[in-house]
Amino acid sequence: QVQLVESGGGLVQPGGSLRLSCAASGSIFKIYAMGWHRQGPGKQRELVATITSGGSTNIAESVKGRFTISRDNAKNAVYLQMNSLKPEDTAVYYCNADLQYHYLDIRRYYWGQGTQVTVSS
Repeated sequence: QVQLVESGGGLVQPGGSLRLSCAASGSIFKIYAMGWHRQGPGKQRELVATITSGGSTNIAESVKGRFTISRDNAKNAVYLQMNSLKPEDTAVYYCNADLQYHYLDIRRYYWGQGTQVTVSS
């Protein structure tokens, strides 16, 4: 029914930039919030950033000032602009969405398949 498709990961040198994209497919009744989490090697999954349909954002302290989250409600898409990347940003980045697929459905969290970001020289 609902799929979150991510793109934009890859290998980048320290100090470089990447932009991640995620789009929710399907006929969706309402998306309340979208965001990004990440899971580094040997680490637990952690919140990176979220954004509501109204544009309110929540950014993790570890990336504040370097990462920016934005959203295109018309496209059911969310973006993560990552600047000044550090080796510790290396992780699989997962898109997630808090949405209601149908007006008779309940709100659910959906996850993308993840995209690898590697920061290394």
